[in-house]
Amino acid sequence: MSEHVYKLLELTGSSTGSIEDAVSNAIAKASESVRNIQWFEVIETRGHVAEGKIAHWQVTIKLGFTLE
Repeated sequence: MSEHVYKLLELTGSSTGSIEDAVSNAIAKASESVRNIQWFEVIETRGHVAEGKIAHWQVTIKLGFTLE
C-alpha cells in the first residue's frame, strides 16, 4: 500500500432540494478544477427558512485530495 499526502479544501455547497444535493454540488464544482479528490467530511449543516418552510440547505465540507 502506498503512502499519500492529502491537501484539504473547505467548501460550502447549497441546494433547495436536500443536504445530499448540497454536498454533491460542492464536490461537482470542485471536480472542475481539482484532481485526485478522495474523500469528504461534513463539518456543518445549516439552512434558510422562508415562510415557515426550508428554502435551501447549506453544507460545509472538508474535501481531501492527494498531491501529485
